[in-house]
Amino acid sequence: MASRVLGGDGDDAGSRRLQRSQGFVEEVLKVIRSDIMSLRIPPDTRISIDQLARELGVSQTPIREALSQLEAMGLVTKRHYVGYCSAPQRTRKQLDELYEMRLLLEPYAARRAAQRMTPELAAHLRQISDAMGPSNPIESYDQFAQLDAGLHDSIANGSGNEIIQDSLSRLHSHFHIFRLRFHSEVTKEAYLEHETLVRALANGDADGAEEAMRAHIQKSYDRLLPFAQD
Repeated sequence: MASRVLGGDGDDAGSRRLQRSQGFVEEVLKVIRSDIMSLRIPPDTRISIDQLARELGVSQTPIREALSQLEAMGLVTKRHYVGYCSAPQRTRKQLDELYEMRLLLEPYAARRAAQRMTPELAAHLRQISDAMGPSNPIESYDQFAQLDAGLHDSIANGSGNEIIQDSLSRLHSHFHIFRLRFHSEVTKEAYLEHETLVRALANGDADGAEEAMRAHIQKSYDRLLPFAQD
């Protein structure tokens, strides 16, 4: 395991303190998840709850709750005698299996979503896709990953198949794959592929939506493969 421990540099102290609100734990979760996604917390690194509490100006309770939720997403692990750590990067085998699963489920989900398309869902997908576009600069890599996940989740929900929805939601695939390559070129390419996909979906083009989703997933795999561990 890597020896680095998250603690927040002295220059950061005080600058990241959070204001208490109704969604306080969610705010803490967003900060930690953003640090993991941007690799500020490198993979396989111990996360110090004490140091996070001091850096964010909060008690340990919301941090533990946030870490527990991130553990359920697979972004954090809890190890005996060590505590919470950021999850290791996906191996080549894990990446292959993840994309095999996606290729089995998501093209079919896109086909079914196109067949069941409504004006409301089409508008929703367009809104998400536009938010990922170059005219709307993304504040963080984590934000793009959230939008990407939201788009794919909405398509899965639009399929009307609850087993597909549940299976894909449990993968939390988009947060894992974006950790493999932290680069703006990924967001640009993904946006262009989403545009083709959303256009086919909005038009109710089942064949086009299925093919666009399959092509998008394959291209995503090809982009990330060089960065997967053996």
